[in-house]
Amino acid sequence: MTHTHIAARDTHSKLIGYLLWLFGFLGAHRFYYGKPVTGTIWFFTLGLLGIGWLIDLFLIPSMDRQADLRFQAGPTNYSLAWLLLTFLGVFGIHRFYLGKWLTGLLYLLTFGLFGLGVLYDFWTLNDQISLRHARRGIFNG
Repeated sequence: MTHTHIAARDTHSKLIGYLLWLFGFLGAHRFYYGKPVTGTIWFFTLGLLGIGWLIDLFLIPSMDRQADLRFQAGPTNYSLAWLLLTFLGVFGIHRFYLGKWLTGLLYLLTFGLFGLGVLYDFWTLNDQISLRHARRGIFNG
């Protein structure tokens, strides 16, 4: 495998993973790496009472590699979309970034559909982006 091919598969960033890990007791880094079930568990248990959160400090490189292999690379930047969702999701900014103007406006006017839309996006954002990239490949290929 060439270096170019490896770089093309680098869909997620360890730096962003560690930044989100700082909030990891709420599961942010686990959602980012496509692990919504354990992200939700971390959210409700404060990172398994901090123990799972500390262990994740050492697991992030592995989670990053798994995400890079699992999700489709393309022009939409996963890390930027996740930062927008994490910090501005209730305003729908991540939806505007994805070109979903109607739901972006809806999120803006309803505080992220009263938080439920933001929760939905935490569960599905990686797949939304990956599907967008796969469709682009089909239409361009």
